[in-house]
Amino acid sequence: MKTIALTGATGFIGRHLMRELPKRGYKIRVLLRRPADEAMRCDSAVIGDLARPQNLAAAFLDVDAVVHSAGIAHAMSGVPADDYRAINTDATVALARAAARAGSRRFVFLSSIRAQSGPSSDVTLTEKFEARPTDDYGRSKLAAEQELAKLNHDWVSLRPVLVYGPGVKGNMAALAALARSPYPLPLGGVTAKRSLLALDNLVDAVAHVLGSPEPLRRPFIVADPQPLTVPDMIAAMRSALGRRPGLIPVPEWLLKTALRAAGRGEWIDRLCSPLVASSSALQSLGWSPRVRTQEGLAALVRMDPAQSAH
Repeated sequence: MKTIALTGATGFIGRHLMRELPKRGYKIRVLLRRPADEAMRCDSAVIGDLARPQNLAAAFLDVDAVVHSAGIAHAMSGVPADDYRAINTDATVALARAAARAGSRRFVFLSSIRAQSGPSSDVTLTEKFEARPTDDYGRSKLAAEQELAKLNHDWVSLRPVLVYGPGVKGNMAALAALARSPYPLPLGGVTAKRSLLALDNLVDAVAHVLGSPEPLRRPFIVADPQPLTVPDMIAAMRSALGRRPGLIPVPEWLLKTALRAAGRGEWIDRLCSPLVASSSALQSLGWSPRVRTQEGLAALVRMDPAQSAH
């Protein structure tokens, strides 16, 4: 069994990677900033500062590859641009350099679709388009990829779209809460499609690039194959609960007006703007997403919200 060094193991994605990668034949060595409050399901753990990887020599001893999922999340508001740069860019590159010095084979970076694009796109996104992030978070992720490309070390960046699964928070948790509610929803007129990514599909993508025999040295978009409209998402979740969709076809212009009047203008892009991304490049390497979006959403909404965080 090959040993993988994993950062971000206490986060939404990292926690799932720590649990699932051993099922795919890997030993997990967790890198932590401080001792965890709960027992870690891993083979070993090393305490150290990711921003000072020179102190993490023990963490990379006999490590085959590094999976770096730690960083400042996009959902965190009020974060200065310098902080995004320091953690998401500079610390990432310093960690990759330390891993290369220790002889690891590959550095896997969990980037974001926001390194490719803003919150919406009128075209289906692929890696062939010029990356044009629109906020400090996306720019920090893209800058990390650009710096990794300068290293004499094999690396790969995964750019996932919005990820959903056990323990999800933010927009997807809010959407699941709406689906669980008993009320009709005025979302039936929304026509924009958006790509999502099941957490298990992301884990499979990480495992796939870890096992790829040839050098990669490039980014890959990761998304479920079938984009859905918000009404499609609500309908899939309510169907899983044995209920009808309960969607009222309010015209989009009226919905947008109501959202602005209610001080929820930020929801317009999330609900009414398209963001479709293609994983064709990663699929050409043999990755195949096994969880259909409708099935993943059904499993998500069936979970007890109090239990799904664990």
